[in-house]
Amino acid sequence: MKILVTGAAGFIGYHTALRLLARGDEVVGLDILNSYYDPALKMARLERLQRYPGFRFVKLDLADRVALPELFSRERFTRVVHLGAQAGVRYSIDNPLAYVDSNIVGTTNILEGCRRSEVGHLVYASSSSVYGANTKMPFSVHQNVDHPLSFYAATKKATELMAHSYSSLYGLPTTGLRFFTVYGPWGRPDMALFIFAKKILAGEPIEVFNLGHHRRDFTYIDDIVTGIVGALDRVPTGNSAWSSEYPDPATSRAPYSLYNIGNGRPVELNHYIALLEECLGRKAEKVLLPLQAGDVPDTWSNTEDLVRDTGYAPQTPVEEGIRNFVAWYLEYYGGK
Repeated sequence: MKILVTGAAGFIGYHTALRLLARGDEVVGLDILNSYYDPALKMARLERLQRYPGFRFVKLDLADRVALPELFSRERFTRVVHLGAQAGVRYSIDNPLAYVDSNIVGTTNILEGCRRSEVGHLVYASSSSVYGANTKMPFSVHQNVDHPLSFYAATKKATELMAHSYSSLYGLPTTGLRFFTVYGPWGRPDMALFIFAKKILAGEPIEVFNLGHHRRDFTYIDDIVTGIVGALDRVPTGNSAWSSEYPDPATSRAPYSLYNIGNGRPVELNHYIALLEECLGRKAEKVLLPLQAGDVPDTWSNTEDLVRDTGYAPQTPVEEGIRNFVAWYLEYYGGK
């Protein structure tokens, strides 16, 4: 298939493009290469992708209402994996308009491109952040998620609603994926594992919010990509049993589906840090702080629907995942 992967120079987009190329798909990677974090890391990922003859890169802003439709018209993609977005919970507090441009306007442009060029299936990134004020665990896609705690989460919930409208109006098959705390080699420098490793190696203190007691459903990148590809290959056709009297948020009469992708095993942050210390062979100096604005105390994914529909089965325990990350980090940065 010819597949468009947006955010291809990003963490998840890079790994997804690699997996698709490895199985023989043609991949067009789109990214704007902005400076939200070190562009050199994005370029290093991109350089590795460009070794594959089946890969082509397009530098383009998702919010470009002229160039993006032209790309869709020219390429006639079979399917689209939309992973490009402005990420980060805390960054959204100070920079909300960046999320409007990338996550709302950008996703609308992707939906329009898919509709007009009759793309066979759009898979797009949502986030576990949409669960917001929900406390019933594990989080299920069948729960209502109308109480986001950050603007980032609100934009992700909005993309789910926008996708459903296109599935309903135009019969565009769409699948939303709520990712749970993705980590691993080639990860994002703004995420906890990356920040902790860098500071521990430099002998600097690390900030540990909520006194380290909150739990996260840390999910290794290889397992995330397996879930993405499994969902991509399962084109939704609509749920004939869907009831408008008792509406299920995860399905629809339209060709629309929604899944959690997580490990299903929450880990307390203090334990996560202890595993990192063990892999690095150094102890961390901790500055214990309260929970940050916009953060949720715990996440825990119910992945039963994804397991049922795709056979999804995460394989990587957190001990192995952190060990793999540290090995990559030390090789890439030379222990700095």
